[in-house]
Amino acid sequence: MNYLITIIGPTAIGKTSLSIALAKHFGCDIISCDSRQFFKEMRIGTAVPSEKELTSVTHHFIQNKSIFENYTVGDFEKEAITKLDELFLKNNIQIMVGGSGLYVDAILKGFDDFPDIDNSIREKINTDFEQLGIDYLQNKLKELDAEYYQKIKLENPQTLQNPQRMKRFVEVCIGTGKPYSSFLNQKKNQRRFTPIIIGLEAEREIMYDRINQRVAIMIKEGLVKEVEGLFPNKQLNALQTVGYRELFDYFDGNITLEFAIEEIKKNTRRFSKRQLTWFKRTENVKWFDYLTDENDIIEFINSKKEIANHK
Repeated sequence: MNYLITIIGPTAIGKTSLSIALAKHFGCDIISCDSRQFFKEMRIGTAVPSEKELTSVTHHFIQNKSIFENYTVGDFEKEAITKLDELFLKNNIQIMVGGSGLYVDAILKGFDDFPDIDNSIREKINTDFEQLGIDYLQNKLKELDAEYYQKIKLENPQTLQNPQRMKRFVEVCIGTGKPYSSFLNQKKNQRRFTPIIIGLEAEREIMYDRINQRVAIMIKEGLVKEVEGLFPNKQLNALQTVGYRELFDYFDGNITLEFAIEEIKKNTRRFSKRQLTWFKRTENVKWFDYLTDENDIIEFINSKKEIANHK
């Protein structure tokens, strides 16, 4: 039986260090499912593991794409499942770690199957969005799939402000002539592994303090210079993320550097809250305090394996 140990939790909680400790213990690799660490141009602002961490255990899907590539969660699902099938031939335990809930779900549950959309439709939606803004996408989705629009508004309202996700919803509606929601919850792909899901958490004040410290470290390591180099491409989807948007605002002359840094801290705290909301809805998660000894977590994993083996 194959096991995918999956480590989830908010940003800056300690997922990387735990994943490396577990990978060393079980002698396996690590699959990263952080949707921004894929991009090689975004090292500091996405808290990519250090060179020492990356070389201590084999990692996959870190700094393996460019911001200029159109890389979707569906692409990631296909590539990661193929890689896992290959890794399970060598070791029946593998580790997945990351804070991108949608990407975690794509691997654990399978992804809904959508038809290919003509590029001309995608380009038209991009042009309309550039001219009319996020309101255009919101109104279009409300018109073409009112049921799904209301569902998002009630359950995950921040998605309505996410241009990349909203463009995808609208392009599926227009490209297929069917509501986006009609493609959801179809029969998912069967997985050839049993997930053991570990969640890390901390008191909110501790979590926020860790985030503030991480942002300070990023600034010290050269985040401002990294973002300055990416400024000419600030419109790219990959760069529409916390830590980059705020500094683009600074380079546009709209805010001071000090204010931008405080905004990064504030928006990262908000992001971590959304991550926790998403992950708390995930089923069969064993939550641990971020300071829990790794041996206690290993003991839990071994007990889950024993139970699964006797079923």
